[in-house]
Amino acid sequence: MENAIRKPEAAEDCLHVTSEIGRLRSVLLHRPGPEVENLTPDLLARLLFDDIPYLEVAQSEHDYFASVLQGNGVEVLYLEQLAAEALTDDRVKAEFIRQFIAEAGVENDRLRCALADYFTGFDNPSLVTKMMAGVRRDELSGYPNSTLSDRVHDGYPFVCDPMPNLYFTRDPFATIGNGITLNHMRTQTRNRETLFAQTIFAHHPRFQGAHIPCWFQREESTSLEGGDELILNEKVLAIGISQRTDAASVEKVCQRLFADQASFETVLAFHIPASRAFMHLDTVFTMVDYDKFTIHAGIEGPLTVYAMTPWRDRTGAVRLKIEPLHQKLETILERYLDRKVTLIRCGQGDPIHAAREQWNDGANTLAIAPGEVVVYSRNHVTNRILESYGIKLHVIPSSELSRGRGGPRCMSMPLVRDDA
Repeated sequence: MENAIRKPEAAEDCLHVTSEIGRLRSVLLHRPGPEVENLTPDLLARLLFDDIPYLEVAQSEHDYFASVLQGNGVEVLYLEQLAAEALTDDRVKAEFIRQFIAEAGVENDRLRCALADYFTGFDNPSLVTKMMAGVRRDELSGYPNSTLSDRVHDGYPFVCDPMPNLYFTRDPFATIGNGITLNHMRTQTRNRETLFAQTIFAHHPRFQGAHIPCWFQREESTSLEGGDELILNEKVLAIGISQRTDAASVEKVCQRLFADQASFETVLAFHIPASRAFMHLDTVFTMVDYDKFTIHAGIEGPLTVYAMTPWRDRTGAVRLKIEPLHQKLETILERYLDRKVTLIRCGQGDPIHAAREQWNDGANTLAIAPGEVVVYSRNHVTNRILESYGIKLHVIPSSELSRGRGGPRCMSMPLVRDDA
């Protein structure tokens, strides 16, 4: 990994995304680390995993993914590196440690103090790695298990849980235009992930002096996750109402975008079934070209779409007009994108292939340019269909990365794209 400290020449070079398919210029990844090896069968449900990836192979697959992006002219930045580089000020580092411990569920003052002392002894890169990996109770060797809380929870191995979902960098924050949503995640397990993004945007030299609007804050009471945020073009945004994103959050984003007079004129709210199999909008629907989308046919029947547009009342305050749309999805997309649209069904809509490949993120593609996408190798049926529609594929190995229930789009957070 190269040194990530680089001061862009202009604010828009820091963050600029007005399309799902514009040429990708800069992206944030997280290479899976020791946090994955702290998964155990008993912790899978708590940490939102269905299986335990083999770290060595997962890292090799992730390195291949990064090399494909770099080989196509994309600047690859790493979450763990930027977070460490943002902690150069001692006061910033101390506050970061304090906030991390406060949100880690540590239950007594003595243990919080012991943990703060433990973290303070690390250099910045090691500190970030350790926070991500989790802290086992036996690592705090000098801490006496003397409180009732200590003794009750003595059988649980962690003081701070590991954060294995971090390699899905799409979810904790998302770039929209020249701003971000700094997300409030559905679960406490994942909400700590947004601390890294908060620190990076506030303190990393790359972003110092840049005006970065925040369309959503991590302190909100309702949840929003980046896998539900898709930018169809510079005027139309799609946001999923899903297992992980609340309708109230969609309204908040709309209000702030429209009040700021950003380029977006319409937000399409996709209400998808609240199911782990579907989880986020981008697990069942992604854009691969100006006029082509992948979709899991299993959501087409239950799917409800609302169009949200702004209007101003007599005081000048922005209000939302909400229009339920009852047409077929192709018709809705054609209306708002002003072009003929083709939906490419995961697994060709076959009930067996579609269900299996959607589970392994066959519909979760990452566009690096119009008509050019990164896909998982294991979804061979869907990949052949995409190629038959003229889509150029960059196929990456996926036997271990896919165990976390996320595909190439989930694993990448675009910072800068060309306008499409």
